Amino acid sequence: MKYTGLPRRRDPSRAEERVPSMKPLSLVAAALLAAVADASSIGGADYTPLDARDGLAHSPPHYPSPWMDPKATGWEDAYAKAKAFVSQLTLLEKVNITTGTGWMSGPCVGNVGAVPRLGLKALCMQDGPLGLRFSDYNSAFPVAVTSGATWSKHLWRDRGKAMGEEAKGKGVDVLLGPVAGPIGRAPEGGRNAEGFGADPYLQGQGLASTSVGIQEAGVVACAKHYVANEQEHFRQSGESQGRGFNISESLSSNIDDKTMHELYAWPFADAVKAGVGSIMCSYNQINNSYGCQNSKLLNGILKGEMGFQGFVMSDWQAQHAGAATAAAGLDMTMPGDTTFNTGYSFWGGNLTLGVINGTVPEWRIDDMVMRIMAAYFKVGRTLQNQVPTNFNSWTRDSYGWEDQAAKENWGLINQQVDVRADHANHIRESAAKGTVILKNSGVLPLNKPKFVAVVGEDAGSNPKGPNGCPDRGCDDGTLAMIWGSGTSNFPYLITPDSALQAQAIKDGTRYESILTNYAWEQTQALVTQPNVTAIVFANAGGGEGYIDVDGNAGDRKNLTLWKNGDDLIKNVSSVNPNTIVVLHTSGPVLVTDWYNNPNITAIVWAGMPGQESGNSLTDILYGKRSPGRSPFTWGPTRKSYGTDVMYKPNNGDGAPQDDFTEGVFIDYRHFDKVAPNKGDAGAPIYEFGFGLNWGDFKYSNLQVQKHNVRPYQPTTGKTIKAPEFGNFSTDLKDYAFPKGIRYIYQWIYPWLNSTTSGKEASGDPHYGKTAKEFLPPGAIDGSPQPLQGASGAPGGNRQLWDVLYTVTATITNNGKAMSDEVPQLYVSLGGKDEPVRVLRGFDRIERIAPGESRQFRAELTRRDVSNWDVKTQNWVITKAPKTVYVGSSSRKLPLKAALQ
Repeated sequence: MKYTGLPRRRDPSRAEERVPSMKPLSLVAAALLAAVADASSIGGADYTPLDARDGLAHSPPHYPSPWMDPKATGWEDAYAKAKAFVSQLTLLEKVNITTGTGWMSGPCVGNVGAVPRLGLKALCMQDGPLGLRFSDYNSAFPVAVTSGATWSKHLWRDRGKAMGEEAKGKGVDVLLGPVAGPIGRAPEGGRNAEGFGADPYLQGQGLASTSVGIQEAGVVACAKHYVANEQEHFRQSGESQGRGFNISESLSSNIDDKTMHELYAWPFADAVKAGVGSIMCSYNQINNSYGCQNSKLLNGILKGEMGFQGFVMSDWQAQHAGAATAAAGLDMTMPGDTTFNTGYSFWGGNLTLGVINGTVPEWRIDDMVMRIMAAYFKVGRTLQNQVPTNFNSWTRDSYGWEDQAAKENWGLINQQVDVRADHANHIRESAAKGTVILKNSGVLPLNKPKFVAVVGEDAGSNPKGPNGCPDRGCDDGTLAMIWGSGTSNFPYLITPDSALQAQAIKDGTRYESILTNYAWEQTQALVTQPNVTAIVFANAGGGEGYIDVDGNAGDRKNLTLWKNGDDLIKNVSSVNPNTIVVLHTSGPVLVTDWYNNPNITAIVWAGMPGQESGNSLTDILYGKRSPGRSPFTWGPTRKSYGTDVMYKPNNGDGAPQDDFTEGVFIDYRHFDKVAPNKGDAGAPIYEFGFGLNWGDFKYSNLQVQKHNVRPYQPTTGKTIKAPEFGNFSTDLKDYAFPKGIRYIYQWIYPWLNSTTSGKEASGDPHYGKTAKEFLPPGAIDGSPQPLQGASGAPGGNRQLWDVLYTVTATITNNGKAMSDEVPQLYVSLGGKDEPVRVLRGFDRIERIAPGESRQFRAELTRRDVSNWDVKTQNWVITKAPKTVYVGSSSRKLPLKAALQ
């Protein structure tokens, strides 16, 4: 177990100390400041981007933090087991489970303290969204946006289960993924590729399916980043200051209540409904209250309306206060220290003291631990089947310090356990089916071409090796992965050059490649030869904000291709009449200047495909598998999207204010609003959901069956009283640092530094004030609370999930080849200021033979046809006429019918 209490001085004799010491706010002071920030708006029903009083957005308070419901659907058994366990814990053990042990203080990127007395090992939290970070003998899966382009729920679930199996085999308890924040508000967003696409319904289905798969494997999924975490610039003030921006606080995403519910929070409700065990709150502020202490978002929407029964985990250093974060709904702090490697914590000993003096009520600490352990037991974990963590994030050496920060506990720390199984087969299939054909003049699929010439650095390997750049923070060779914390070490990387050459050798095709973008003389000589099929590769990446690649500080600085990619495409296609373009990108790029060139016979978006990159691409180019559909819109200009990253702060040295004035109108919703017709200025080049395939599909026989369901009733009644498990002493002497345990620098423990007085233990000159004096009203009230009308079960009011309509249509393949098809269902909700259409259903129907007809079937729930009403704070079906559309993309919708 690890320690915090009074701020401690650094020992200058320790050479490894590189992080400056900082004195964190004491528990009471930190709670006071954060509570005031969160409660700065009068608690009205709606919260708006701008407040007339000071020009800044505000988030209304919502207290107390809803406690777990032991009878919640799907959680009953888990909570029974959690109760049996938590009832045995001491206060110190409870604090140990909720507080991270500090950066690099254990084998994983995040670790909490163990409970040796009861046999619970320290829980291991590890990145991430596409496989295990900082590990070895693991797989590197496609990024989520490539997976999203498959539009296949079973592939998402399979991907999640495979990632979960690998995590479990390494001794990971919580896998930090999947991602639905960012959702893709701005196409330049650095981490957009970690999510499944620029639509809340698509994101929600991907988030839920992947979470189910991860947890089926026995690992807790952590859906992130909640919420409105839409850009990397200014996500943390310290990171921004390091780049010359003098800001004191993180960026505030300012969003109205309706947009929050219908767009940004929507996917997380799907994950909650699916039983996700953990949700990570984000770095940014939302309406000027930090995501990890925003009571409206955590208490009000997530735990109250959505009925989330798992635990809320902070992003790494996203906690900015002590007691206030507990009151606002945070359940676990990561990595535990206020700033990396300081040894200081807002929780730890401060949380122990807060419970002792009543600042944090006993029911709240019990609720935190119950939520954590219920999630643990829900995925099938027991104290008897724990897998010891058998790797260390901070070195690949077999032997080393288990605690890299303090240089303690030497031993075998990396056992090189191979957890890959047969997952390469899934990776190859998923990446192929997530590859999108944007243009095809008949050249694809390739069939033993006479001569193939591959051009471009993006087809080849990184000279430093596939893992040569830390956290993939470069653009050397083929782009197969995002950069940052959402990465994984490649066990190998099949480049397009190697895979296409292998296929050429098999076919007897002549093959040459030039793996640079800057050898035009040689390239021209190659691609102007007779009978040559030229395949040109180009890319544009993105990633997390702590890495800057060629001026792209996480977020892309533009929407053009990197390393002269656009000019390379133009130059080759100017002299070669059969040019195929392959793009590896994190999202849309501008193709306006060259896509319509008749010499460009095909355009293929291959996303970021993971370790089987070349094989997956070859499977598509040669027609061995069916391609996917674009999970975002390809606009003609950067301005055509209507949104952009904020690159310069706008609020002096305060928090940059990013007003989401576009509301729900992002991506295709925006394009449908401003350029509804194909010939309109600013209309998409390739719309959301678009993608060519090997068949020729006709849609017919649209049928809408209406179901008789009871009228919607808001949830009424009250919760149970906040449960408490076990008593604890209020005598400070019972929480003294034990004499038999050696104090280790930087370790975070639950004990107190001083037991002579509460004031000395807290380090706060204002110690002695009660929680009632500085926390918002009701923050520590454990009495039965009124249920919110939109609440009632995990996912929200049970009636939101009533099926109101079943929609069917016939899909017939009139082509000459077998192919998959992805029918999509959109709904017009009608009414003023609503999107033209919103996605509300889809399916990937596989292997439809020529002449064969298959049925597409989708169910529309009450939630699917509802809007959020800010006055009643509930979902309502408006009186506006509603229409259902079915087709192959957001703009190719041949079937429609009115919803009665």
